[in-house]
Amino acid sequence: MRRVLAGVLATGAFLLGAGTAVGAAGWRHTPDLHSSGVDFLDAEYRFNPAGRNHGAFEWKGGLKDAAPEDGHNVYMLVRVESHGWVRYNGKQRKTVSLHHSNWDGAQRYTNDAQIKACRDRGSLHPDNCSHTRGFSSGR
Repeated sequence: MRRVLAGVLATGAFLLGAGTAVGAAGWRHTPDLHSSGVDFLDAEYRFNPAGRNHGAFEWKGGLKDAAPEDGHNVYMLVRVESHGWVRYNGKQRKTVSLHHSNWDGAQRYTNDAQIKACRDRGSLHPDNCSHTRGFSSGR
């Protein structure tokens, strides 16, 4: 009887630890990003552990052209670990689903990231972007 009880307790402790590890790398919601002509909706992100997906900052959401009549495209800008911005284009007059991972190849995992949604207004006018939202893994 003691062996059975010890086995049950050991199995429970193992499953509890596995559940905690999975939960730590789970998706987190973040408020939508808005600017004139562009929306990033249903946004979620996570910081992957070092052994999963390069330890990347992973993000997803819907990039929406909120002013379809203006003829301008929309895009997302993402950067990690204070490197340069990476651009992900949307489509005019549509909402596109984006799901990407960004990481610093020199590190085992990413600690911090920034993201913003922008409208491309062409070469004569400056683009307008939402405020920059910063994220930290807390590692």
